[in-house]
Amino acid sequence: MTRPPPDTVRVVVTPEGCELVLRLAGPAARARAFCIDALIRFLVFVAAATLLGRLGSMGMGLLLLAYFGLAWGYPVLFEVFNAGATPGKRLCGLAVLRDDGTPVGWDAAFLRNALRFVDAAPVGYAVGLVTMGLNGDGKRLGDILAGTVVVYRGMKTTDPGGAAAVEGVEPPPFPLGTGEQRALLEYRRRAALLTPERALELAALAAPLTAGLPPEAGRARLFRLADFLLGRAVRGRD
Repeated sequence: MTRPPPDTVRVVVTPEGCELVLRLAGPAARARAFCIDALIRFLVFVAAATLLGRLGSMGMGLLLLAYFGLAWGYPVLFEVFNAGATPGKRLCGLAVLRDDGTPVGWDAAFLRNALRFVDAAPVGYAVGLVTMGLNGDGKRLGDILAGTVVVYRGMKTTDPGGAAAVEGVEPPPFPLGTGEQRALLEYRRRAALLTPERALELAALAAPLTAGLPPEAGRARLFRLADFLLGRAVRGRD
């Protein structure tokens, strides 16, 4: 599948000298993702209403909880636990990241979605669209205050030593916290700056992600996990 052309390119330089090339998504791509998510939430709500409607007043109470969860929990949970991507964003090849290119956490995901009602005012996300047009990163108010950007998945990372290419990606076997995700990404970026022995030693310490694996296999698995979080499949050097 051909990657869509970037709306805006932003380069973030990490303290280790790595460059993250973020391809910022514009209003059109984000609108497509929003419509897909809205359709998914609508279908889930209709299914819940059909089932819970048979339970009388208790069913109505549960339906209100389901509505709240779909309106607020749906985007926050997916952005935190699914590498910054709701189902709509994933289908459109998008993801939410912090301004420095690291994964979003609970604070950023909650803040950017809590302010969605302001961006949606007065109708048709008018405030959000105007705000996106007034700043170079295409941010709505929620993104500005949360310190987040919406990017095309598949960032390129360059570093002084050149990180080793590993074929394929692998999702984490269990949810990783924000600190754990950052540590994994930093290991991926810094690996080329370490001696082979030190890189293998650090990989062996990353249990339970590398438990039972030989050092080389453990390092390769950490790379695949990091590439999954970055939303890219590395199949060779450019």
